[in-house]
Amino acid sequence: MLMVVLMFITTSLFAQTSNQLKSFDELMAALKAGKQVRMVVYYGKCKQISDNEEKEKAPDAVGGLTLDVFEYFAPNAVKNKQAFVVASASKLIENPKGEGFVYNYVKIKVTEDNKVKITAKYVDVKTYNENMDENFFGDINDGKNDKQVYFYTL
Repeated sequence: MLMVVLMFITTSLFAQTSNQLKSFDELMAALKAGKQVRMVVYYGKCKQISDNEEKEKAPDAVGGLTLDVFEYFAPNAVKNKQAFVVASASKLIENPKGEGFVYNYVKIKVTEDNKVKITAKYVDVKTYNENMDENFFGDINDGKNDKQVYFYTL
C-alpha cells in the first residue's frame, strides 16, 4: 500500500500538464513570464512554398519546437508594422530525404495577427550546403478554428 501511495505522489509531482495558448497575446504573456513554451505544427495543413513555388500539398508531417531563445519586436521597432516574435533551433538529425545526417534548422516568426511562418532548412554536416529550404505558412490554433499551429505552456 505504501508503495502505491509513493508511486502516486511521485507521478503527480513529475507529471506535466500543458495549457494551450490560443493567441499571440497569450503566447507573449507566457514568454514574458518566463514560462516554457512548446510549438506543435501540422505541416500537412499549412501552405508550403519551396524553391519560390507554392506546392499543391504540404507533406503529412508533424513537428515540434521548444521556444528556448526568442526575440520580440514591438510595432515599429525594426520598421515593422506589426509586433512579432521569432525563435529558432538547429538539431542534428538523420536525413529523411537522403542518406547520412543533416542539421535541421527551424525558424519561426509569429505576428500579432496570429500568423505563423516556419522556415525549415537542411544543412549538410560537412559542407554546410543547404539541401532543402522550405517555408510553411499557418495560423495559431485557438481551440476552435482547426488551424495548423499549436502553442502550449508546460
